[in-house]
Amino acid sequence: MPRIRTAFALAAASALLLTGCATTAAAPAGTTSSDGATASGDAFPVTITHAFGTTTIKSKPERVATVSWANQEAALALGVVPVGMPAVTWGDDDGDGILPWVEDKLEEMGAETPVLFDEADGFDYEAIADTAPDVILAAYSGMTKEEYETLSKIAPVVAYPDVAWGTTWQELTVINGTALGLKDEAETLVDDLTTQLGDLTAGQPDIADKTVMFSSFDATNLAEIGFYSEQDPRQLFLQDLGMEPAATVAEQSKGTDQFWITNSTEEIERFNDLDVLVTYGDDTTLATMQADPLLSRIPAVADGAVVILPLANAPLSAAANPSPLSIPNALTAQYVDLLGEAAAKVSD
Repeated sequence: MPRIRTAFALAAASALLLTGCATTAAAPAGTTSSDGATASGDAFPVTITHAFGTTTIKSKPERVATVSWANQEAALALGVVPVGMPAVTWGDDDGDGILPWVEDKLEEMGAETPVLFDEADGFDYEAIADTAPDVILAAYSGMTKEEYETLSKIAPVVAYPDVAWGTTWQELTVINGTALGLKDEAETLVDDLTTQLGDLTAGQPDIADKTVMFSSFDATNLAEIGFYSEQDPRQLFLQDLGMEPAATVAEQSKGTDQFWITNSTEEIERFNDLDVLVTYGDDTTLATMQADPLLSRIPAVADGAVVILPLANAPLSAAANPSPLSIPNALTAQYVDLLGEAAAKVSD
């Protein structure tokens, strides 16, 4: 089993909720939740605390809008179709602005595609307002206080709990689920997905306890090496799967609210314990790293224990930043397999 912090994550997410405990759905009229429960307003009002204060949702939302990344996936996984959600560019394989597992869910539910908000230059407040939402889900986001206040003029906003872009998939699911009146269903979903991940990692025993770091390789600047801190879901997902953070990742993540940390490669000895490296790149990435006199000293690089995720329009790369819809998708299984293949290359 992966050492997923289910109990901790649920407790942390629940601690953010001042009132409200739901067992019924918050779907539009005529729809049902993922477990077949019919919509009810018994769970409300619900008050949720977040980075910018508290948000009270007075009654069951009938029209749900989402912004930023993956919040729509929590709603859909719980059987609620948003009236509007962001057009996705990262990981979109066919240019329609929707990730494949979201397309699958919409098709499964027999639902039309929601209005897609263009967030290339920030939030499209006019488009969001045009959907007339009762609530705006943004538990995983990096919005500023000014953006939060502007969105709040449209509808109650569920912002991130503490750190920008630092919400785990477990928190994402439970916090957004609670806002919809589906807290119990959300917690059950987290448990179910945890079990699924356990089944996947059971087939890749080599990854257990291997030290890991999630980077983003820049071939144009070999003087620096950066990594996602333990504030970022990508690194935490690797730890969910039973891996350990490299010592410097754990050390430098303490006391920071930053999801990305950069080091000079002159300090390459910081990474002496790194077993497996995950990074974005292409077919030339590993060879470039192994040819560099400093990067090649990292054990993972020397062993070739590197998982390279495609940079452009690749759903696999999006699956590495998990959501309640991506986890059951075959691409997550592929990701775990790639981690297993890399871990098998680690020298003793």
